[in-house]
Amino acid sequence: MVPELAKVPGVLGQISRRRLCDVMGLEGRAWPKPVAPPSFSQALRLPGLSLIAEVKRKSPSQGEIALQLEAAEVARAYVAGGARAISVLTEPHHFAGSDQDLQEVRAAVEVPILRKDFTVHPVQIAESRALGASAVLLIVAVLGRLTGSYLQLAQQEGLDALVEVHDQAELELALSAGASIIGVNNRNLIDLSIDRSTAPRLGRLARAAGFRGLLVAESGYSDAAQLAELEGLFDAVLIGTSLARSSNWQMAAAQMNRP
Repeated sequence: MVPELAKVPGVLGQISRRRLCDVMGLEGRAWPKPVAPPSFSQALRLPGLSLIAEVKRKSPSQGEIALQLEAAEVARAYVAGGARAISVLTEPHHFAGSDQDLQEVRAAVEVPILRKDFTVHPVQIAESRALGASAVLLIVAVLGRLTGSYLQLAQQEGLDALVEVHDQAELELALSAGASIIGVNNRNLIDLSIDRSTAPRLGRLARAAGFRGLLVAESGYSDAAQLAELEGLFDAVLIGTSLARSSNWQMAAAQMNRP
């Protein structure tokens, strides 16, 4: 049940195909199941716009952001600043993340953790649960028609899934797959451009289609004033680069926190 990654264009395709090579050797491995993690969805249902703060060292679009960042230290600061969930990048080649980062963050904070990675093989779902994640990222542009199947796998593992879309066709697929948490990425993962009108537009389309689940806005937010466009429509915002670059992670999170 591996997606047709040869058809995924641009940077997203390059990253996804390399990630598949990384994880193929994990097939058949037995994964332990730690104590049930805190609920990602419940954290996002709290009043106001929940902040998902991201532990992020580098990215294809921004280059080096904070290469020396210590994941646990940053996560603790984010939580002290009011973050209701932490996103941990575990992709090593383009984002300088690691599974160890997730494990260290899990030991350091009590809030839910989103494993931010490129899910391209079923084994990554069970692996995420074993690492201590509360939720996994499922990118519709990568998984296509397999999105629903991966969503079911996540549910079987007791994980929430952030199903990420960037355009109307992907939104429709996410809705038909039964997603209960939809992330709208303002960044085009093919050419890495950002259009912050994407989240409000697709968010309104989702609500108009009858979606009553959780909406998360992603990418392009660096100023608290920008979050006003999300209020009353979105349940959460995921912020990475602007927080990770800060010299004071707690203060940066507090400034972007709108409970």
